[in-house]
Amino acid sequence: MTDLLSREELAVDVTEAAVRLLGCTAVADTPEGAVAVRLVEVEAYRGRDDPASHSYRGRTPRNAVMFGPAGHLYVYFVYGMHFCANVTALDDGDAGAVLLRAGEVVSDLGVARVRRPTARRDDDLARGPARLASLLGLGREHNGVDVTDPASPVRLLAGPPVDPALVRTGPRVGVAAAHELPWRFWLDGSTAVSPYRPGRGAAVTRSGREK
Repeated sequence: MTDLLSREELAVDVTEAAVRLLGCTAVADTPEGAVAVRLVEVEAYRGRDDPASHSYRGRTPRNAVMFGPAGHLYVYFVYGMHFCANVTALDDGDAGAVLLRAGEVVSDLGVARVRRPTARRDDDLARGPARLASLLGLGREHNGVDVTDPASPVRLLAGPPVDPALVRTGPRVGVAAAHELPWRFWLDGSTAVSPYRPGRGAAVTRSGREK
């Protein structure tokens, strides 16, 4: 069995944690069976100097998980419709997390299609953070779950470090504040990577798929 990603590997700066998460596998136990996705796109958010982060203005009951320790899920509800999932990074007490943006299904596609029946193609099963969270069955009850614990309902398996030549970086999707930061990371060549959309007020100076 592939080893779990360790807490120490995530207790680093958010950009380092983001790159480490690429190629790792998120596994979730769902009512229909286990679902696993290989992560191909992530976004880094750091609290202390990142105005786009939920933790930028300090700790609240909503964002407390972001303040550590590393290796826990930070799950939030967005647009009154969807859940999105992040994995915490940095040292305990220093807020930061990595948004899980997209993945490729590496488990039983039949189970995945039952969970995401509206997906038109297999590439769309976990293409985008809301779809990925939906496929894995993540909700409020998973906020704070330790993904480095083998007994957890959601676990992160450590894939081998990806070839740096395949890692691309660009602006975060839908972010207006600090939109110039190239803190979205993805694997070149994956058709599951989500399309780039600038946030309101963000000047578009390059494609989100450029290096």
